[in-house]
Amino acid sequence: MLTFILRRLAYLVPTVIGISICAFAFVRLLPGDPILAMAGEHGVTPERYEILKEQFGYNAPIWQQYFQYLGNVLTGNFGVSLSTKRPVWNEFLTLFPATLELAFFAMMFAVIIGIPAGIFAAIKRGSWFDQITMGIALTGYSMPIFWWGLLLIIFFSGTLGWTPVSGRIALNFFFKPITGFMTIDSLLYGNWPAFVSALRHLILPAIVLGTIPLAVIARQTRSAMLEVLGEDYIRTARAKGLPPSRVTNVHALRNALIPVVTTIGLQVGMLMAGAILTETIFSWPGVGKWMIDSISKRDYVVVQSGLLLIALIVMAVNLLVDVLYAVINPRIRVQ
Repeated sequence: MLTFILRRLAYLVPTVIGISICAFAFVRLLPGDPILAMAGEHGVTPERYEILKEQFGYNAPIWQQYFQYLGNVLTGNFGVSLSTKRPVWNEFLTLFPATLELAFFAMMFAVIIGIPAGIFAAIKRGSWFDQITMGIALTGYSMPIFWWGLLLIIFFSGTLGWTPVSGRIALNFFFKPITGFMTIDSLLYGNWPAFVSALRHLILPAIVLGTIPLAVIARQTRSAMLEVLGEDYIRTARAKGLPPSRVTNVHALRNALIPVVTTIGLQVGMLMAGAILTETIFSWPGVGKWMIDSISKRDYVVVQSGLLLIALIVMAVNLLVDVLYAVINPRIRVQ
C-alpha cells in the first residue's frame, strides 16, 4: 500500500510543475499592466514605474521570473497581493473556509439525492421513474450555472422571498470566527438564529453548485447498479430467496459504489470551477469571488498563486480518492 501511495505522489510532481507553468503563463496573457493597475487613478511617473517594475521583478526575463516564482512557492511563499498588500497565503486561508463550506453542502445535496435516484432508476429500469430521473439529470448537467442561479434568485428570493440573495449570514449577526464555517461557529456560540440564517444563505448557492455533480452522480450510480445487477452472484442471491432489499443494499450497492466514489472525488474539480461563478452570482465571500476580483484588478500574484493552490487541493482530493479506491478494491494496488 505504501508503494502505491508513493507512486501516486510521484505522478503528481510533473502535474504540479505543468500547472504552475500554465498559471504563470495565463496571467501574463491578461490584458493590462499590473503596475499601472496598482497605481490606480493617480498614475505613476516613468521613474517610479521603473522602480516598481524592478521591485516586483517584472523587468527580469520571463524564464527567470518563473523560476523565481517556483522557488518561492516551494518555500511556502506565495507572494504578496498587489492590491491589498497582504500575503496571498493569509488571504487564501481567510477565504477558503467559505468556499469549503459551500462545496461541502453542495456535495451533500448531490450525494443525498443523486445516489438514491440512481439506485431506484436502475431498479426500475425502463419505467417512467427511470426516464424522468435521467431526463432531469441530463437537463441539470446541461444547465448553465449562471442562468440557473439567476433563475432561482428571481423565483425564491425575488418572488417568494424565502431565501436571501447574497452573503453568508444576516448582517445583524456578528461573532469572531472560530473555524471559519458560519454554520459550525454559530452552533459553537450557541446562537441558533445565526445558525438558521447561515443555512438559509447556503440553500440557493449549494443547490446551484451541486446540480451538475448531482446529475453526474445519479447517472454514474445508475450505470454501476445496472452493471452489477446483471452479475452472476446477484442472480444466485436472488435464486437463494434473499429479500430484494438485501440483494440491492448488501450485494449490489456495495460493489456499485466503487466507481461512484471515484466519480464523487472527481467532482471536486467541478465544484471548485463552479464555485467561481456561484460565488460571483451570490456575492459569496470565498476563493472564487476573490479570484474574479483579482483578475479585474490585474493582481498577477493572487491569480497565479490562487490557481496553483486550487489545483493542489483538487489533486490532493484525487489522491485521497485513489487511495480509498485501492482500499476498497485491492486489485488496483496490484495493477
